[in-house]
Amino acid sequence: MIDLDNHDNLRSIKIYSIKRTNYIHMKYIPSWLKNKYLLTLIVCSVWMIFFDHNDVFTQLDRKKELREIEQSSRYYTNEIEKSKKALTDLQTSPAALEKLAREKYLMKKDNEDIYVIEDSTKN
Repeated sequence: MIDLDNHDNLRSIKIYSIKRTNYIHMKYIPSWLKNKYLLTLIVCSVWMIFFDHNDVFTQLDRKKELREIEQSSRYYTNEIEKSKKALTDLQTSPAALEKLAREKYLMKKDNEDIYVIEDSTKN
């Protein structure tokens, strides 16, 4: 029999019961949740994916912006090449210079009349 009047025995029974209940509760926790390295990895991954300054969503936006900038860079590079070609053509060919003056600036010779016909279906 256990002597309940003895405080040391009572204290040891309480400690044993607390340890026993903790052990029972710890037994139901899955082993992967007890692994501190795995928990650290999960917490760090979640932090980097959702809360960091360079999170996944920010990276996707930056990639989209980079594609748009590269596309506009290709467009303007092509436009520069066209302009350079037109400039060399205008500097070397008097016929091209006359064609530009007549079409774009509506210039004419003294004995000519100009009629501008606009396409009404082009709206």
